[in-house]
Amino acid sequence: MAVNRDTVLFRLRNAVAEGKPIIGAGAGTGLSAKCAEAGGVDLIIIYNSGRYRMAGRGSLAGLLPYGDANQIVVEMASEVLPVVKETPVLAGVCGTDPFRVMPVFLDQLKAMGFAGVQNFPTVGLYDGVFRENIEETGMGYELEVEMVRLAHQRGLVTAPYVFDEDQARAMAEAGADVLVPHVGLTTKGSIGAGTALTLDEAVERVQAMRDAAFAVRSDVLVLCHGGPIAEPDDAAYVLSRTEGVVGFFGASSVERLPTERAITQQVAAFKNLEI
Repeated sequence: MAVNRDTVLFRLRNAVAEGKPIIGAGAGTGLSAKCAEAGGVDLIIIYNSGRYRMAGRGSLAGLLPYGDANQIVVEMASEVLPVVKETPVLAGVCGTDPFRVMPVFLDQLKAMGFAGVQNFPTVGLYDGVFRENIEETGMGYELEVEMVRLAHQRGLVTAPYVFDEDQARAMAEAGADVLVPHVGLTTKGSIGAGTALTLDEAVERVQAMRDAAFAVRSDVLVLCHGGPIAEPDDAAYVLSRTEGVVGFFGASSVERLPTERAITQQVAAFKNLEI
């Protein structure tokens, strides 16, 4: 259900004023979205990695050449948007896509019923020489910043991922409403990352990105995400040790990990029956 940007932000700020965290959830299926809404989630985000994740593949599949990321989001919309009744749904947009006229594509997403956007797939997850080459050849993170700027101009809610302080400042300047400091691929479960920051390192990184954004605009809402922040207790740890971070965005954390546990345990319970 698409709702007005001002209405969405009013609801989010009201939640914070009442002492409640803002929770965003990635959804790879209509059922995931439906259940997240039933649990009281504030934002639902759909992007190509959700489909791969719920197909049993790692989230980074969304950054590899296995499909047209922006087209996959359009396809997922027909599964998710009809079942979500009240919660704003955001589209993960590949802002570096050279085969989309981005203003036209954003208008299309808005007309479909999306309330906003997030920059995913994102080159922010690439590093090293490969990342340098991407930036040098005109496919860099700045295109994602421009996508967020264009979305903001169209009245869409913007909730971009950022990976360092410079990106946090750039996205705040572009009009980001909700900023999501990303501290790495989520750990735990059957396809979670084995390499990650510690929770204390995540606290430092998230706080640094939040402070950089606030130096530009003090009205931006900041949610933590990724790496070792995989369970509610992890999020509570980070939120209790940071200032001005008002919630958590989970993708693997809110659909893959619970699904793995629930199905595994349910099947085991049936298998343990006696005949």
